[in-house]
This record gives sequence, structure tokens and C-alpha cells, in this order.
Amino acid sequence: MIVPTSGGVPSDARLFELVGDARFVLIGEATHGTHEFYAARAAMTRRLIDGLGFDAVALEADWPDAYRVNRYVRGEEGDTDAEEALRGFRRFPTWMWRNAAMLDFTGWLRARNDRADREEDKAGVYGLDLYSLHRSIGAVIAYLERVDRAAADRARERYACFDHYDHEEDGQAYGLRAAFGAGEQCRDQAVEQLIELRRHAIDYVGGDGAAAEDELFYAERNARTVEAAEEYYRAMFGDRVSSWNLRDEHMADTLDALAAHLGRRRGRPARIVVWAHNSHVGDAAATELGASGETTLGRLVRERHPRRCRLIGFTTWAGTVTAADEWGGPAQLKRVNPALNDSVEELFHDAEQEEFMLTFERGSRAAEALRTPRLERAIGVVYRPRTERQSHYFVARVADQFDAVIHIDETRAVEPLERTARWAAEEPPVTYPSSV
Repeated sequence: MIVPTSGGVPSDARLFELVGDARFVLIGEATHGTHEFYAARAAMTRRLIDGLGFDAVALEADWPDAYRVNRYVRGEEGDTDAEEALRGFRRFPTWMWRNAAMLDFTGWLRARNDRADREEDKAGVYGLDLYSLHRSIGAVIAYLERVDRAAADRARERYACFDHYDHEEDGQAYGLRAAFGAGEQCRDQAVEQLIELRRHAIDYVGGDGAAAEDELFYAERNARTVEAAEEYYRAMFGDRVSSWNLRDEHMADTLDALAAHLGRRRGRPARIVVWAHNSHVGDAAATELGASGETTLGRLVRERHPRRCRLIGFTTWAGTVTAADEWGGPAQLKRVNPALNDSVEELFHDAEQEEFMLTFERGSRAAEALRTPRLERAIGVVYRPRTERQSHYFVARVADQFDAVIHIDETRAVEPLERTARWAAEEPPVTYPSSV
């Protein structure tokens, strides 16, 4: 079914009809640097929180960084404004979450929560990713310093083996050496620390109530992230499919743990919106990558929560994007090539509508047409237009990959909070693309 949208957002009636009683709504993006994707996700999430009682937003972001935002939007002590709360996102690519659209959403959520009558009515922000090896170690030790000094000393001793590796690179230096046989002691110590933290959970919470439960949960997930990050960095210099699957499995496990924690707090099943790239949100079983053994967060959520989840993707035909030339490079404002022939983006462009949403009900014409394998574009934090076919396209059956897709024909780059000279200098002229 073709559904009209405004700014990539369907009407409340259409959105609520699509979501229904789903507990998990995963909203993707075809790039990590497109304004319209961030803005539309934020608008839909606001409606799901206010209109359907969703409890949280889970980001493709590291747990400790996102939890700093969570504390801010819930009105806890710490940061004084939304921009300060987002400063925790220091790891490349900073523009992925330190951008103008995220700033607006964070400010809205804080204002909304300030009006809530009860603590359990406040919606939170959480991270699903596992890149925060050293930051999560620091968070575990900081928590134990508050509740059990002797346990904090034991944690320092266990995690000390990670101190031999470059903190600036987080886990990459560790992973390189671990791939050649180093670091087995670190793996065992990370597991031992997680086990001890869980063993003393009841003692740490005591009778201090919900706030203590939240802080324990935060620490426990950081300890689990250290264990998962160690395994991920060990695998990343070996089999690509293995490291990808470890990452998405960790995100799915974190999402389930978060849902269970929030459900206990609220006395009912929690409902969560997820923001991540299409390559994580989509169902791997409908892509050529799935045929090679990859799984995805979307696939795992469908398996674990059948009929209680919705997967929504985004596409665009051309425009601009914020991306780097290489991993760790500076943010640049880049032009996005018009989509290739035989791609799903080209098919949507030929519909001659600026934007729309397609839903894939069984037996619908759209679903049948888009079960034919087609090229699909994925731009992450790096964009290489000169090798676009090899670098950014894969084959997928879109109607099986998602429950719905929102297409915005021409899009613009998301605006980083730090507009570097390199980013501003490369801004296309106002008349783009007609002047090109």
C-alpha cells in the first residue's frame, strides 16, 4: 500500500495502524548522515511515546554514552542542557549522534519528561552497541566505588590486563593482538567480573528502590559490554561475518535485557523504538548477506518476538550526506550519486513522487513486486562514490527485509554540532543539483 508522508512521516492514523500492538519498532536509515532520516525518526518516535505509550529509544550507540543522555532526559543530576548531555558521544563518528536533529529530540524528550506525573512515565534513551570497552570498564569501577570499595579494587585488578592497549583506539589495539593469541587472560577476567557483579546484585540494591535498581542495571550492562567487546575485537581481525554477528547479537541481547528491566519497573511489557542503520534493522534473511551467514538485529528481533515487532526502512535517490572518506576521517558534506539502474531507489524515483511510505501486507501488489531481488544502497559513516557499486550496494528482497519502507527522493546532509571547516567548505551551491 502506498501511504502519503510529510517530511517522511505518515499520519498518526497510518503510523499507529502499522505499529499496532508491536512492542519493538525498529526504524532504520539508508545512511548515517541524512537529515531527513533523523528528523522523521524523531517525529515518529515522539508520536509513539505520546500516542502509544512507548517507554524508551534504543540507539545504535554505545551504552555509557547513551546513558548519559538518559540521565539528562529523565531529569537526573549532571548535565545542564541537551548539548552538554550529547558530549559523551566522542568516538568517531561524532556527527552520528551529535547533530542538530538529535539535539532537538533530546531537548523535546527532557521537556516532555519534566511534565510527567510519575517516574515510570518518563521515557529514556539507551545504547545497544559494544565499542565502549574502556569506557564501560571505567563505568563498572565507578559504580563499585560507590557501593563496594573492595569489589572496586578487585575489578581494577581484573581489568588491568586491558591497560596495556591504547585507550584512544578503545578495543582495536587489543583486538589486533588478541587475533594473534594474546589476551586470553583478559577474556577470563571480564567473564569473572560479570559473574561477581551479578552474584552480589541483591546486596547492592538492598532496599534503596528503583533508582538503585537502575544504577545496578547500568553497571551490569557495562560489565556485559566489556565481555562482548573483548570477544568482538578478538574476532574483528579474523572472520568478518563472525564479528558482525557478535555485534548484532549483542544489540539484540541488550534490547531484550532493557525490555525486561523496564517491564519490571512498569509492571507491564515495555515498548521500545530502535534507531539504527537499515543494515541492522532489516531482516538479513532477505539479503545476499544473509545467504553468506550474516544475521542482523532485525532478523533476531523477528525470531524472538514474532508478530510483536515492526521493521521500517528508509531510502533516498540522491542529495547530500555527511560522511568521511575513511574510518576515523573528518566529517565532510558529500554529494550522493543518483541511484543505480535496477536498484530499489531508482524504482521509487521513477514513481515521480517526492516522498511516500510503502507497506507490505501479504498479497499486496507492492509486496509481490518488491519480493524480486534488487540492488539496495547502504551508506554508513564512510562514503566512496567512485566505487559505489562495490562499496555501497547489495541485493535484497525489500518486501521481506522490512514491514514498510519510507522513500524521500532527494535528501540533505545531517548537520553536525561541530561544523568543521572541511564540512562547511564543501557545502554544495544553493542551486545544486541544477548547477552541476
